[in-house]
Amino acid sequence: MDTLPEYLTTIDNKEHRDRLEEIFIWIRNKYPKLGEKIAWKQPMFTDHGTFIIGFSISKKHLLVAPEKVALDIFSDDIIEAGYDYTKQLFRIPWESPIDFRLLEKVIDFNIKDKVDNTTFWRK
Repeated sequence: MDTLPEYLTTIDNKEHRDRLEEIFIWIRNKYPKLGEKIAWKQPMFTDHGTFIIGFSISKKHLLVAPEKVALDIFSDDIIEAGYDYTKQLFRIPWESPIDFRLLEKVIDFNIKDKVDNTTFWRK
């Protein structure tokens, strides 16, 4: 599995697959310069070789991983959206709406904050 479309084929639940595909399409349209990759069996988007945001799935949630710095900055927005979070990710319950405004804030922040970053992860 090397591409996001290939990753989507591994998701058995059609509603979950469609939901994640909706997010991927939104990101591609909003941020056409971001790269796409599969790493650690998870789909992610990158900018100039540095991690911007990643996704994974569980039975009850879509998991969004933007790195700890972004989670700390946007923790109030995450809670306001009705999601919970840990040190490394936030969870969107499958039955909850996707807060694209929140995703946009997180992605915009990571792109700007990591503009001069030369490594995949923040140091």
